[in-house]
Amino acid sequence: MNAEKIMARMQRTGVIAVLVVDRVEDAVPLARALLAGGVDIMELTLRTPAAVEALRRITGEVPEMLAGMGTVLSPAQVQEVKAAGAAFGVAPGMNPRVVRAAAEAGLPFAPGVVTPSDIEQALECDCRLLKFFPAESSGGLSYLKNMAAPFMHLNVRFIPLGGLDLTNLEKYLREPLIQAVGGSWLAPRELIKQQAWQRITDNARQATQLVQRVRQGGAQ
Repeated sequence: MNAEKIMARMQRTGVIAVLVVDRVEDAVPLARALLAGGVDIMELTLRTPAAVEALRRITGEVPEMLAGMGTVLSPAQVQEVKAAGAAFGVAPGMNPRVVRAAAEAGLPFAPGVVTPSDIEQALECDCRLLKFFPAESSGGLSYLKNMAAPFMHLNVRFIPLGGLDLTNLEKYLREPLIQAVGGSWLAPRELIKQQAWQRITDNARQATQLVQRVRQGGAQ
């Protein structure tokens, strides 16, 4: 799937599940639990030894899930996750070497930004989809709108992550500069360890219903 199709799917889905998976055997039931709640995009983070194999399992057994990899911090990891089937990559910061490696590998990539200088660096690398991280502790939506204002004519869009949940999801989704929201609250690490699949499905369904209300012209 190319970058344009991925962005369109992110816009439609509205929420991307951001996950830390400790056991490979949890990967497939986790993906299915999210799908049951309507969330069909996930970002597995490269924070555990199980992450890459978990990605392989999901891409092989749950093809309807669009699965990418986050916390991609080196060119070598770009190659690793691309080979494992990642549909896209994400990083917490803006590392030009990593972004260039992703471009060379044909891996759609969203680097992390938190300052105007970060955005300028990303634009130099031809990135238009950017991760705003950490979102709430950096000033939240009001800060993002002010920071992004000089660049919006360049069709820059953002995925905020960090401190978001159902209490503030709607205000982010209503902003045109938001492509989708990163949701680590959908399936926290402890819920995955507990194999609490129904709770994860319920969390996903709540988020999906809110997205549908906002993005399909629901009540303000």
